[in-house]
Amino acid sequence: MADDTKVWFITGASRGMGLEIAKAALAAGDRVVATGRDVGTVEAALPKGDDVLALALDVTDAGRAEVAVGEAVERFGRIDVLVNNAGYGQLGVFEEIEAKTIARQFDTNVHGLMHVTRAVLPVMRAQKGGHVFNISSVGGALGFDIAGIYCATKFAVEGFSECLALEVKPFGIGVTIVEPGFFRTDFLHDSSIRFSDKQIPDYAEYGAATKSFYGSQNQVQAGDPARLGTALVRISREAEPPLRLAMGSDAVQFLGQAYEARQAELARWTDLSRSTDFEAETAAE
Repeated sequence: MADDTKVWFITGASRGMGLEIAKAALAAGDRVVATGRDVGTVEAALPKGDDVLALALDVTDAGRAEVAVGEAVERFGRIDVLVNNAGYGQLGVFEEIEAKTIARQFDTNVHGLMHVTRAVLPVMRAQKGGHVFNISSVGGALGFDIAGIYCATKFAVEGFSECLALEVKPFGIGVTIVEPGFFRTDFLHDSSIRFSDKQIPDYAEYGAATKSFYGSQNQVQAGDPARLGTALVRISREAEPPLRLAMGSDAVQFLGQAYEARQAELARWTDLSRSTDFEAETAAE
C-alpha cells in the first residue's frame, strides 16, 4: 500500500451513510472493511475487488466484533480508521416506550459501538495511530420532539467519545464525534425508524403531529450522504482533526442556536451557581 493509503473498518455499511462513506474511501484509493448484519447486502452494494472485504457483523455481538476485527487485520494488516455508523432511531413519547425497547436501542447505538471500539483499539494502539469516527447526531447535543430515547443514546455516545479521546490521544489515536443533521438516507423510512410500543391518549395529538413532520422530511432532506463521506475522508487525513464535526447546514444552525442558548442560560444563573461554593476562609492573623 502507498504510504497515505488507509484501511477503514465501517459498521452499518450496507446502505445510507455507511455505504457512502465506504464508497468515498474507495474512491480515495483506500481499502475498506464493510460490515453489516446481512453480508450479502453489503457485497451487493459495493464493487468487487481486492480493496474491499465485506463481513457479517451484528454490533450487539461482542464476540463477533472481535472475530471481524481479526479477519480485517488478517486481510489488510492494520486498521487506520474506524467508523461506528451502525444504529437506528427509536421514536416516541417516553411513557409509550417499554423498558425492553429502550434496552434494545441502547444495545445497538451505545453498547454495539463500544463492542466494536473495544475490539479495534488494541490494533490501533499496537500500530501507534488511528482515527475513530463515532456517528452521533445533532440529537446527541440537543433534544428533539418524541426522540428522547434516541437522543439519550447519542448523548451517551458523545460523552463516551469525549472521554475516549483523552484516553487514546497518547497512542496517536484521534476521535471525532460526527453530528449530522437531516441527511437524505433511509433513516426516516419505515425500514429504519421505529415508533412507540403503545399509545397514550393524552399524547395522541402531539405524537401524531410530530410523526407527520418527520415523515414529511423523508427523502427531501438537504444533507447529501455522499458529500458527508467525502468530508470524512478529508478529516481522516488531517493532522489535527476536530473532536466534534457538525455535518449539514441545518446541523450548523441547530447547534449554533443551542450553544448560544446555553451560554445565555449560564450567564443568567451564574451568580446563583457561584453562590454554592464554600465561603472563602479568612486568613489567620
